Amino acid sequence: MADGSVQGLAEARFAPVRAAFEANLASGADVGACFCATVEGEIVVDLWGGFADAGRTRPWERDTIVNVYSTTKTMTALTALLIADRGLIDFDAPVARYWPEFAANGKADIKVSQLMAHSAGLSGWREPVTNDDLYDWEKMTSLLAAQAPLWEPGTASGYHAITQGYLVGEVVRRVTGKSLGTVFREEIAEPLGADFWIGLPASEDGRVAELIPPPAGQGAGEAPDQSEIQKVSFNNPGVHVSATRTRGWRGAEIPAAGGTGNARSVALVHTILANGGVAKGRRFLSEAGCRKALELQIEGKDLVLGMPARFGMGFGLPSPTLPLPNPNSCYWGGYGGSLILIDMDARTTFAYVMNKMAPTTTGDMRGLGLSMAMWTALGII
Repeated sequence: MADGSVQGLAEARFAPVRAAFEANLASGADVGACFCATVEGEIVVDLWGGFADAGRTRPWERDTIVNVYSTTKTMTALTALLIADRGLIDFDAPVARYWPEFAANGKADIKVSQLMAHSAGLSGWREPVTNDDLYDWEKMTSLLAAQAPLWEPGTASGYHAITQGYLVGEVVRRVTGKSLGTVFREEIAEPLGADFWIGLPASEDGRVAELIPPPAGQGAGEAPDQSEIQKVSFNNPGVHVSATRTRGWRGAEIPAAGGTGNARSVALVHTILANGGVAKGRRFLSEAGCRKALELQIEGKDLVLGMPARFGMGFGLPSPTLPLPNPNSCYWGGYGGSLILIDMDARTTFAYVMNKMAPTTTGDMRGLGLSMAMWTALGII
């Protein structure tokens, strides 16, 4: 409806979820948002409402999509898990097996798994780069291949906020001959009918919501007293939310931060993991291939995020920072607040996507509050 009221479905037992979603919009915590939950691969909640722009002139529609920043990483990780499940990538192998140039400057022993778990020591570029450089795949990957690690690989995680997509994406490109966005589209999004894009066609621009940045001084890379690693990781180039309104950003493949979609598409894609590799009656991965995501790769204080983290194969794992009800769960979120939670025990996915950004890089209480209402309704907590 043109007034931005909440639309969609929520089964009767999930009425508290709808109420929480409506409350976020009524309070101004959200301007426009969507939330979707699946159980056993079936959608049980699919809500949207509010407005797609700061001026509140465009209602958030069923097919509204928006840049979800680092929630894109889960799509990249799932694509890599799929390719590995087919035997094209060995996560324990050195990256240089697939990408020989990567061995330069002491990186011959870095494993693919370390790219997946943010522990490769390549959380940023040493050479100065611009926002426009992010649209040049060859330049971005070549610089990473040539440079030395920022810390000893495998000793700690340091969130590869932008670089992870180029690193994992180049391995996928080397073994498949196709860009990561292409593999994701052909092998995952299109077969599922999932409206998520890593490289958005211009034909879809009219559906994209406008991201509303966090308050000045509270955005990514604006914290005081940053370490040198944090400065390189967050501010080379800086994160400019206005870039997400450009055709250059939307059309480029930036597989760690440039994905465009909505809660329905995010939840739907990850039913693959939640349901042992099967979605919409089709097997995408083996059960073992899915559970690779849960294998702890590294834990401890993250050198970039500055807080404790536990990383599996491309996903965050339950931790004191984000305790999840079931141990066989994984998650990640995006700058501003988008979030996906995947529970392989309860066979659920919960996804939240919005346009009003909070000063967070890994999700906030809007998405978590909706998830807690889901867990309560399901009897999980």
